Amino acid sequence: MSNLVKLESVNGVATVTIDNPPMNVLSNQVVRELEEVFTSLSEDSEVTVIILTGAGQRAFMAGADIKEFPQWLHLNKEELKNVILQSHRVYNLIDEIAKPTIAMLNGITFGGGCELALACDIRIAEEHVQIGLPEVKLGLFPGGGGTQRLPRLVGEAKAKELMFLGDPLSAQEGKEIGLINKVVPTGEGVNAAQMMAKRISGYSLQTLSRIKKSVNDGMELEFKDALDLELNHFLDVFQTEDVREGVQAFLEKRSPKFIHQ
Repeated sequence: MSNLVKLESVNGVATVTIDNPPMNVLSNQVVRELEEVFTSLSEDSEVTVIILTGAGQRAFMAGADIKEFPQWLHLNKEELKNVILQSHRVYNLIDEIAKPTIAMLNGITFGGGCELALACDIRIAEEHVQIGLPEVKLGLFPGGGGTQRLPRLVGEAKAKELMFLGDPLSAQEGKEIGLINKVVPTGEGVNAAQMMAKRISGYSLQTLSRIKKSVNDGMELEFKDALDLELNHFLDVFQTEDVREGVQAFLEKRSPKFIHQ
């Protein structure tokens, strides 16, 4: 059985490509391979930034593999729960990995694909992209974190509207509500994601990981507690070699050379 998730790493930037033609759907095999790849990336000291995309131009990911759903209908509640929790582990792994992640959306991004994009830190979309959570049209609703991550990103009312109606948004409409960070012409998404990743990878992973953790964890706390969290991370980063290098480079009017320590 060939791999459906490809990995390439160059100069601190890892590119993870879902290659499950024709629409890169989230099959059980894709879930397993994503978990394996992101687990390895979390432990790879050479990688600073991760780009996640789909092969081709038709789809980033067109959602779950509906062909597997008839099997789910015969599962009892506990068995189905275990299936869904496997997907949750993958989304949470990507959400919580201590490295910046960029979803490069290159086509249809529906259902589980939208939820996968939501688990990333930044979303860049080519202008032909359609994105949404259409599960309601199947008598379902988002079960991969969509009901939780989407409202935290675009607000409760807009998230409910999108999920109640199930209609997709264009890339530009997604940008207007804060779902997408940047829209680029079709065919230029890879270059845009790589350019952004290259810039980010030039900074200290000690700092980048603390920014991510401060934001992610702070969103769940009362404001005062979130400020305390930020303070603790700020104090920790001042103990790193990279902050010494950054300050010294500034004083010497040169570019810093971070070693991620």
